[in-house]
Amino acid sequence: MIKLSYDVEKYRRDIAELVKPDDTVIELGCHVGGTTKTLPETCNIIALDNSPEASAEMEKLAHVNFINEDVRLHDTLLKVFETVQSCDMLLIDLGGGYHPDTVFKVFYIWSSTFKPTHTFIRNRGLLEFFNSAEGKCEEYVSAEGYLESYHDSGIPPQIKEFSLWTDSIEK
Repeated sequence: MIKLSYDVEKYRRDIAELVKPDDTVIELGCHVGGTTKTLPETCNIIALDNSPEASAEMEKLAHVNFINEDVRLHDTLLKVFETVQSCDMLLIDLGGGYHPDTVFKVFYIWSSTFKPTHTFIRNRGLLEFFNSAEGKCEEYVSAEGYLESYHDSGIPPQIKEFSLWTDSIEK
């Protein structure tokens, strides 16, 4: 199942309704751990963020495997894949309302790789697009937390367009 929201409290409630104590959770865009702290400490949590504020706060959470890197980088994806090859929950909160195109690309790459049972995305732009779209003349629906049309694609190749928008992800 894929859930899309913008309100942070709704996002966290939706996650709380489905998370189980032994789940493997990959959280992209954890910032200082607001959502991370709501997850059961018994979960296997891998949280990622590249903001300077994240490190000090996330290091306080001993039960969390925190990675201070950019989730748009292919090397970051591979680093996490070396730790786990699948997850029960994929949480994506990259900037809340900004850059829906980047959020969708990150969702595609990470969900295609880890095949989560549930994905939660917090992004105003994607939600606004979804709620504004008209016409359902074609029915493509995925019951899983990833797009089932990419089920057998393996680890997606690096999306080269990221470097067209920003030089901040250069190595």
